[in-house]
Amino acid sequence: MSILSLINLDLSARVGGRQVELLRDVSFSVERGKVLGLVGESGAGKSMIGRLIAGHTPPGFEVTRGRVLFDGIELLAQKPDAWRALLGRRIAFIPQEPLTALNPVLTIGQTFDEHLMLLGVPAAQRAEAIRAQLASVHLPKPEEMARRYPHELSGGQCQRVLIAMAFAAEPALIIADEPTTALDVVSQAHVLSLVAQLQRKHQTAVLLITHDLRLAAHVCDDIAVLYAGEQVEYGPAKDVLRQPRHPYTRALQAATPDVHGARRELPALEGQMPGVSTLANIAGCRFASRCPTRNAACESSPPALHESAPGHWVRCAATCEVAARAPDEVADAAAPEWRAPTGDPQAAPLVDLQDVTLRYTARRGLWGQRKVHNTAVDALTLSVRPGEFVGIVGESGSGKSSVARLIVGAERATSGRITIEGQPLGDASPALLRLTREHVQMIFQDPHSALNPRRSVYRLLTQAYEVDRTEASAIGGVSRADRAAELLRDVGLPADSLERFPTQLSGGQKQRVNIGRALCVMPRLLVADEIVSGLDVSVQAQILNLLLDLGRRHGVALLLISHDLSVVRYLCSRVIVMQAGRIVEQGPTDAVFADPQHAYTRLLLGAVPPADANMPWPPVPADAAAVSA
Repeated sequence: MSILSLINLDLSARVGGRQVELLRDVSFSVERGKVLGLVGESGAGKSMIGRLIAGHTPPGFEVTRGRVLFDGIELLAQKPDAWRALLGRRIAFIPQEPLTALNPVLTIGQTFDEHLMLLGVPAAQRAEAIRAQLASVHLPKPEEMARRYPHELSGGQCQRVLIAMAFAAEPALIIADEPTTALDVVSQAHVLSLVAQLQRKHQTAVLLITHDLRLAAHVCDDIAVLYAGEQVEYGPAKDVLRQPRHPYTRALQAATPDVHGARRELPALEGQMPGVSTLANIAGCRFASRCPTRNAACESSPPALHESAPGHWVRCAATCEVAARAPDEVADAAAPEWRAPTGDPQAAPLVDLQDVTLRYTARRGLWGQRKVHNTAVDALTLSVRPGEFVGIVGESGSGKSSVARLIVGAERATSGRITIEGQPLGDASPALLRLTREHVQMIFQDPHSALNPRRSVYRLLTQAYEVDRTEASAIGGVSRADRAAELLRDVGLPADSLERFPTQLSGGQKQRVNIGRALCVMPRLLVADEIVSGLDVSVQAQILNLLLDLGRRHGVALLLISHDLSVVRYLCSRVIVMQAGRIVEQGPTDAVFADPQHAYTRLLLGAVPPADANMPWPPVPADAAAVSA
């Protein structure tokens, strides 16, 4: 029996005086005890469907056709009070950002107590219910966890708290909106394993919203692929991954790097999803402008959803021969094999860290009388040669970002020696600081917060020119205006972008500006900290290929910090594995990933969703029996 059904749903809004269908002809169902994945890029309409089910669509949005049924109840016909009564009880949510979803001024126990009070749990039973729910998601020392504040927990632990809260009422449906995007691979695997175990125990239906097709194929029973508000493919999860039939689904699959198998340059899907203002001008298929197999029929009228195989539906008017070919054949034809930049093995190190330790000291106790030491980096030794692409991997808290801050001079080492171009960074002379700024540049993780919203792209890209406080100054003999034009070409942004502001750019375009700003002084090393973790796979492929191109054309070295091992394997010739501030394994990326010698490296690799959907994943935690007991 279906717990949730959307039937021929259209959601419209007035944009620029015209009625625009933001969701068009969306139909799917989720049965009790099953998981349905909604897959697509940002702007596809995934989260809007979640908001529609919760009754939180923005003002002016209207369902103009179709039905939304929850356990036989027509949600669209419900009064607001009756609809709200379902939320948190029969329909629960697991949000994307755990740290922003939890109240920072309340302890975990206080937040959970409020939730249980709303569910009607008697006050005398709440403390034990909180302890039992936190224990059910494998949080150690539940009583102690309940006394902590969100900032005292890791991202994975906060997400487990939200999972426990979602299952507290044993709801019939859980909507999980990108619940693992910000987590490292081990935390991601544990969180999804917990959701799967609790979902099976309570026979809960789950609607999983994600942009990761490969992950969805492993944890979902069925997959619905959305593009610009349309459902372009729908079918059994393993069939959709093994043999995708819509060009967009195939593009998502091809743009996802693999930890194993042949290394090929990713065929990036060019362009971007049409915005809301342009949807009204599209008469035919909304994917047609980016589709490599489009024909005249695609652009004249919207294609119908048809069953191309038993239970496998696709919305495509074109006859695509590639759809009938095996996935391996498609991959072989898509891109040739290649090798990541290795740099000059005989060159002197560009950056060299020798036995470096970074230790923080904090004071605890009522009067701060007790000192607590935390070692973020412990006796670490590494180097990066000119032109070399090196990756650092590990879980959150392993010390990766601390290494980046040490190299760019944002942190001062407690002990050890750091040299830039042979000059010891510890001297901190004005000349050396200038050398560090010119030769080492940082690309930050979140372009939304890294870019000043009040500055135009022109001023952001050429911010380095303002060091001398004159618009007429030149860097390397190139004027500011000429350098801005060069940087636009380097990062692949259109010429009319210079006068735009960050709010007028997509996420991928913002990250390109972020990269261009770092390139302004033409550094010899880029330090990139999780720069693609929040991007769609198609945009991610564009950014990764851009970095490769910059490295090949300009000889720029890259130190990539990432929890995504597939990205590191694609981009880096050498990998460094960190755990608890120490390097536990390092070497050529292919050799380390093919035959890991350290147990921690094997743990990380085992947490990556395999390309073969028939392989078991996610791995079940050793204490999983506690859930099913």
